Formats: sequence, C-alpha cells, structure tokens
Amino acid sequence: MKYTVYFLLTILLFISCKKTPEKALSTYTPLRGNITQKAMVVSAREEASKIGTEIMKKGGNAFDAMVATEMALAVAYPFAGSLGGGGFMVYRKADGETGALDYREKAPLAATKDMYLDENGEVVSEKSQVGALAIGVPGTIAGIFAVHKKFGTLPIEEILTPVVALANRGFVITEKQKLRFDHFKDLFIEVNKDTILFANSFNTGDTLKNKQLAITLERIIKNGASEFYTGETGKKLVNRVQEYGGIITMEDLAKYEAKWREPVRFTYKDLSIISMSPPSSGGVCLAQIMKMIEPYDLSKYGHNQTKTIQVITEAERRAYADRSFYLGDPDFTKIPIDTLIGEPYLQERMADFSFEKATLSSAINCGMIPGYESDETTHYSIVDQFGNAISVTITLNGAYGSKLYAPEIGTFLNNEMDDFSAKPGVPNMFGLIGAEANAIAPEKRMLSSMTPTIVEKEGKFWMSVGTPGGSTIITSVLQTILNVKEFGMTMQDAVNAPRFHHQWLPDVVVFEPNLFDTAILDSLRQKGYKIDEETSKIIGKVDGILVLPDGTLEGGADRRGDDTAVGF
Repeated sequence: MKYTVYFLLTILLFISCKKTPEKALSTYTPLRGNITQKAMVVSAREEASKIGTEIMKKGGNAFDAMVATEMALAVAYPFAGSLGGGGFMVYRKADGETGALDYREKAPLAATKDMYLDENGEVVSEKSQVGALAIGVPGTIAGIFAVHKKFGTLPIEEILTPVVALANRGFVITEKQKLRFDHFKDLFIEVNKDTILFANSFNTGDTLKNKQLAITLERIIKNGASEFYTGETGKKLVNRVQEYGGIITMEDLAKYEAKWREPVRFTYKDLSIISMSPPSSGGVCLAQIMKMIEPYDLSKYGHNQTKTIQVITEAERRAYADRSFYLGDPDFTKIPIDTLIGEPYLQERMADFSFEKATLSSAINCGMIPGYESDETTHYSIVDQFGNAISVTITLNGAYGSKLYAPEIGTFLNNEMDDFSAKPGVPNMFGLIGAEANAIAPEKRMLSSMTPTIVEKEGKFWMSVGTPGGSTIITSVLQTILNVKEFGMTMQDAVNAPRFHHQWLPDVVVFEPNLFDTAILDSLRQKGYKIDEETSKIIGKVDGILVLPDGTLEGGADRRGDDTAVGF
C-alpha cells in the first residue's frame, strides 16, 4: 500500500511539473525502495521474498534462494507461479561469470504445425489458449533442479521445507488476488469438469491452503526432478491432461531437459547488459532497441517527453518487426543474432527515422540480412551476500495458464502453445505476429518475450531487472533501465514511472491511462502516431535490484502488483 501512495505522489509531481521537465527532475523528492546491506529478493509476493531471503540468511546462496522463491510463488501466486509452467534465468556470479538457463516449455511429440487450424485453414485461437490442448510440456521442475545441481549449496529438503509449510498453513488473499479469482471463476468451472480449489468464493484476507501441493512438494523433495517427469506426479499430470483432450504423454515428460545457454551480451554507453537469448526474443530485441536509441540524447530530451517517446517507439517498431521474422527456437532455426544486434545493421534500420513524423508500421518489414508474455508471467530478482545475482522470469503464459487445474498435484497448467505461430501472419493472444521460425514442431520451444536481465557498470554488478507483461516485457525492462541510467531515478521510482509500449503491429502506441501530459500526446498525434490509452491499465510489473554507490542494495517492487522487496 505504501508503494501505491508513494507512486501517486510521484505522479502528481510529474504532472505538476510536466511543462518544464528539467525543473521536475530537480525539485521532486526521489522515492527509495527497501534498502539492505547484503542480500535481497524482490518478487510478486511477500511470502516468496521472505522465504528466499531466509534461505540466504541460513547461508544459502542466490541459487538456493531461486529454488525456494520459485516454489513459493507456485504456492502464493498461482496467477503465474506453478509447477506446470517454465521460465528463463540469467545469472552473474561473484567472479563475473555469466550464463543463462532455458527451462521454457516444449511442444509435445504429437504436436503438428496445423493443429490449431480448422478445415478452412483458419486459426481456432481458443484451442491454443484454453484447455488441455494448449498445454506445453512443463519445464519448471527441471529448471530448479538444474540450478540446484550446478550452483546449489544447501540440501533440497532444507530449501523446500519452508515452501511445504507455506502450502500447508496457507497464504492470505490480497484484494488484487480476490479480484482475479472472481474474474476467472466462471472460466475455471467451465474448463474443469470437477470442482477445483480456486473455483471457490474468496474474500480479501481469507487464508488459502493448498494441501495437495504440499504433498506433491514432499514427493519432489524425496524423489527429485524424476518425481515430476517419470514418477507418480508425472503420471497424475498426464492422466489429467489426456482426460481433457490433451496430447502430452509420459514420453514427453521423460524427454524434457532444461538447457544452459549463452546469454545475449551488449553494451549501452558505459553499461554492459546481459539478457536472455533465444528461444526468448527478449535479449535480442532489448539489444536492438537500446543500440538504435544509443546515438540520441534521451537525458536532454527529458523523461516521457515527445522526442524521447518518438525515438523509443521507432526503435521498438523496427525491433518487433525483426522479432516476427527471425526469432524462434535456436535448436530448430538458425538465428543471425550477431547481425541483428550489430551497429551497421541497426544504423540502417533507423536511417529512415525522422522527428517530423511517425513511420508507418506498414512501411516497415523485417530488415534484409544477406544470406539469410503473458501477459501474466512473473519475475523475481535476487542478490546474495556472496556477490551472486540472478534475474528470473517464469510463466504460465495467460492468467492461470490454460485454466486446467491438476487437483491431484495442486497446480494450474500452462497455455504456452499459443506462443507459437499457429499460422504465419496471424497474431496470438498478445497481438504478436510470427513466421516460420516460430512454427509449431514436436519438441520445439515456443518463442517468448521474457527478458530477465542483469546490468554491469564499470565491470561490476549494477542491476537485476525483469517483469511480466507478455509482449510489453521487453519495453518495460527497457524503460526501467533508461529511467535509472538516463533520467537519474531511484530503483523504486524507475519501476513506478508511467510506461508506454509499441510492438510494430498493431500500429498503435499504448500508454498507461491518465499518466502522460495531454499536450505531449497531442503532439504525437499531430506527427501521425496513433495513441491508445484504453487497452492496458498497467504495462508490466517490474521487480529490480540496484547497487547504490555505497554498495548497499535498493529494491524496486512495482506498485502495480503486490510485489515486495525483502532482504538483510
């Protein structure tokens, strides 16, 4: 609640001084987030942040805390946290080593390129968005065990026992959670033939216990990842999915593996940025946008002023056009990453940009290279007392995924199959266009927008940042980094600040409503930009950690959710 109040005060200051942005930046009092000395977790739920922090207090590292935090989110944040989803992690160890883990879901072996088309070859979007046929092979459990095997220091039982306790004692339902449960209740009932835990009526302040999830976690503690992929839990999952018309089999589960990958690394002025590589589009698109805007003096233009919005929008327009054509699963598609984020190519992409008028998206295709969500995800950032830092974004894709719940496991299952291109040129649930590079194929990982990111400054760890938000993830991470780097904001102000988004198609710029200077919006309209203040009440829910000049940590927990920064 306090962050909401602070945010409103900050917005009032932006509005009252918006005619003279330089004055606004010099007169408003910066809002600092929670500041700690050694370690911190920032996540979508206080319970998860506390459990992750307690693991580090016991001597565990950021990777141990990652396992605990992720599973705690599966308990307390079923909107996006789950055993039935997947995600990406980017890390930086204290010695400077960086890397990335891909535990994105995969298409089942029985998946086909045209599985969501009708007899006329048209997309039946409901099939890829709701119900058992929308579910990809989950990667969450493989992911946390891959992390623990490579970097963990505490026994898995010690890490997960507090999570089991949380599931047994329950979590307190917030006002925002109650609204979500109410909103999706009818769909839960429609999709699931039987009564499920989350189809009950809840009030703010109620305690929700998930005893079945606690039992599942106890089996996983005892048997490891194999419990989910070849054991009793896996069999329960497959039975549930197939009962409702899905195609996932025990063979699909047994063949699933998380993959260690090289992250995308690039520079922006004096920053070195490490972000997720394909099958996430996040790192490549973030690199493209930041390299395209680097020649422009955003700090001189001013935060959320006309020229700043123009430059960012036009860079986003070109990057998202490239995303639609070139990006997919690197195990299936050759992706020209070095060219896409190279300065010669990006200079050419921005060559036709003019401050005088908007570039029409219809005039922008993917760039020519010779030879060649969820909306409801969730993010958490962790820094430990040893100097390790991680940035993790996880997802079910849509809110509560496919809406199919596995009651014998205690978790919702994803609807990640919608992130494939069911038909080239036809938008998915986030309005994103895809091409052959992201076509459905057995065992292929669907393209993602998740952008877990770590930033170095002068060779040292400086920031961990990420967000949910489907197609708006990339642009939200971008604006948060720029808010700190270019506009001198605190971490908390940076995540609280109003955001806007453009993704090539549809050809509109989406703004969070009633937070931008109407004169600036009018000036953009006069230049040919189509302004939308109705589609998204919020854009992203950013969580980040920033190292301050004195070495302490500042947590930025987005006021748009129940997000909380906890540390010591």
